[in-house]
Amino acid sequence: MQEFDPQVLNEKPIAPPPEFQRRARIRSLDEYGKLYERAKNDPEGFWGEQAKMLDWFEPPKKILEWDVPHAKWFIGGKLNVSYNCLDRHLATNGKKVALHWEGEDGKRVRLTYAEMHERVCRFANALLGLGVKTGDCVAVYMPMIPELPIALLACARIGAIHSVIFGGFSAIALIDRIGDAKSKILITADGGYRRGHVVPLKETADKAVESCPTIEKMIVVKRTGEEVAWTQGRDLWWHELEQKASPHCPAPSFDSEQPLYILYTSGTTGKPKGVLHTTAGYLLGAMYTTQLVFDLRDDDVYWCTADVGWVTGHSYLVYGPLANCTTCVMYEGAPDFPKKDRFWEIIERYKVSIFYSSATAVRAFMAWGNDWVTKHDLSSVRLLGTVGEPINPAAWKWYFDVVGQKRCPIVDTWWQTETGAIMISPLPGATPTKPGSATLPLPGVITRVVTMQGESVAPGETGYLIIEKPWPSMLRTIFGDDERFKRDYWSRIPGVYFTGDAAQCDADGYIWVLGRVDDVIKVAGHRLSSMEIESALVSHPSVAEAAVVARPDEIKGEAIVCFVTLRSGHSHSAALQTALIEHVAVTIGSIARPSEVRFADLLPKTRSGKIMRRLLRELAEKGGVSGDVTTLEDMGVIQKLASAKALDEE
Repeated sequence: MQEFDPQVLNEKPIAPPPEFQRRARIRSLDEYGKLYERAKNDPEGFWGEQAKMLDWFEPPKKILEWDVPHAKWFIGGKLNVSYNCLDRHLATNGKKVALHWEGEDGKRVRLTYAEMHERVCRFANALLGLGVKTGDCVAVYMPMIPELPIALLACARIGAIHSVIFGGFSAIALIDRIGDAKSKILITADGGYRRGHVVPLKETADKAVESCPTIEKMIVVKRTGEEVAWTQGRDLWWHELEQKASPHCPAPSFDSEQPLYILYTSGTTGKPKGVLHTTAGYLLGAMYTTQLVFDLRDDDVYWCTADVGWVTGHSYLVYGPLANCTTCVMYEGAPDFPKKDRFWEIIERYKVSIFYSSATAVRAFMAWGNDWVTKHDLSSVRLLGTVGEPINPAAWKWYFDVVGQKRCPIVDTWWQTETGAIMISPLPGATPTKPGSATLPLPGVITRVVTMQGESVAPGETGYLIIEKPWPSMLRTIFGDDERFKRDYWSRIPGVYFTGDAAQCDADGYIWVLGRVDDVIKVAGHRLSSMEIESALVSHPSVAEAAVVARPDEIKGEAIVCFVTLRSGHSHSAALQTALIEHVAVTIGSIARPSEVRFADLLPKTRSGKIMRRLLRELAEKGGVSGDVTTLEDMGVIQKLASAKALDEE
C-alpha cells in the first residue's frame, strides 16, 4: 500500500491550552489512558456506570446481549427520552434558556426549558389526538425552526418513531422515504428561507403525498405566511393544533430498545438505507459524548450548525445537548446570507462558547478571507469542533489561528449516521492534537485499522477502519432490510463493524481518516488516498478547497482529476493549473501527479456539507451526470462544471 507521510506528521503535536486544561473534565493523556483501559477491560461495567447519567423509571437488569451483529443494551430498563431531555431539568433549571433560535430573515425566538417542555407536551397531545400510537412513524420535513426539535421530542414522548427528511430534498426523495417507513403523519411548513428565497416545502410535500397512500394527515407550520394549497380534512395548521391541546402530557415509560428514529442515509447505489436507532443506548451515547468531547459546563452557550435533517443535528443539536441541560443556538439559513459574516455575527450576539461546524464550512470560511471573521468579537468562544469529512491540515490551522485566535482547542470528530455518536475525537483538555488527525478513540470505543483479512496494518500504511466491540449508540438494523445490515456492515470483515472508511494509524496510535474506501485511487498499481492529494492541494496558498476523483486511463488504470476552488484574491489560469500539478507531485511524489486540474467556483455538496465525489467521478468520466442528485444542494454547481469543461474542450 502507498505510504502516507504528510508533512504535518513531522510537526510537534499541539498541546491543550493550559488555561483550558486546568478546568477540563479530563486533564491529561494519562487520565484518558486510564479511563480508556477501564472501559476496554470491563465494557459492560463501564457502560453500566455511564448509564447512571440517565433518569430511569426502572433500572436495567442486564447491560448487554450481543449476538453478532445484533445488540440489545440495558435490557429491562424503562425510560422516556423526552423526560430525560426536558422534565428532569425543570425543578432546578426550568428558567434556563434551552434554545436561542434565529431565522435567516432576522426573526428571533428564545425558549426556556419550561417553555420548551410545555410546547412539547402540547404537540405530543396533538399527535395523540390524531391517533398516533406507540411505534407509528411520523415523517418530518421542515426548515430549521423551533418546531423541528419540538416535533422530535413530542414523538419521543409518546413512543412514536420519527423520520426526519432533510428540508432540501425533492418530492421523489420524500416519496421513497415516506413509503419505506410507512409514515402516517407528515409534518412540514408553508416554507423556509434559504439565501433570501422561500423554499416551498408545502408545495413539494403536496407533490410527494400524491404518491404516499399511508399519509393520513399533514401538519403545517406557518413560517413564511406564503399562500399554500390546502386539502381540507387532510391538512392541519400546527398553531391551531398546539393552541387547542393540553399542556399536560405525562411521560410514559418505554423499553430501552424501543425504536426512537429512522434516518435515511444514501448508499452509493440502490435505495436509501433507513438506519434505525433505539432509545436508551442512543440517548446515552449522544449525552456521554456531548459532555466528554465538548467538555460541557453549566454556563456554556453551544452552537452546532448542522441541519437536524442529518444525524449531527439529531445527536448534537437536539438529544445530546438537551439531555445535558445545555443552552443551544439554532439558525435557519445559509452562512453567507445576507453577508459572509452571518455566523460570526451570531456567535458575537449570543456569546457562543462552543462552536461545532463542518470541515467543509471551515474551508469555505477560509476561502472568503480573514476580514469577515476578525471584525467580530469572538472572545466568548473557548472550544471549536469539526464534523463531516476529514479536515485537511491547512484548514485546521486556519480555524485554530483565525477563528480560535490560537487559544481554543479543536475537536476533530469522526463518526457516522450508523454509529449514532462520536467515536474518535481529541478530548480537548487531554489530547495533544495533530492537524488533520481525529486522534484517538473515545473510552468505550475499540477501533483498529486493518487489512481485509482483519490483520492490523503497520503505522503509515492504509487500511480499513473497523470497530471491534458493540457500543450503546450503534444502529440496530437497516429498517426493513436486516440482510443488508448484515451484509454492508458485518460481513466484509466477519464479526466486526466495517465503517467503509480508509484510514491510517501513526506511530503514536493516532488515527488519520482518509475518506470512503471507494475514494481510493489506483494509479499504475499504487493505491493513493484522495484525501492525501486534496490535503496537498489545499496546502498551496491559492487553494481553498479541493476534491479529487479518478477516471479510467488506458495506461495507468486510473488518472487523477482535481476539482479546485480558489481563495479570495486568486484567479484561474493555465499557469496556476501547471503550478498545482507540480505542487502535488513535489508534495507526495510523481506517482500522484494529477492528469487534470479543473477550477470551480463551488463544489457539489449536500446541505450537510459533504462533497459529492460520486457526481464528480461521473463528470470526470462521462462529461455529465445521470445518477441520483436528490441530496445535492445546488444543481447549478454541476451544470456550471459541465459547461466549463465543454468550453475547455472546444
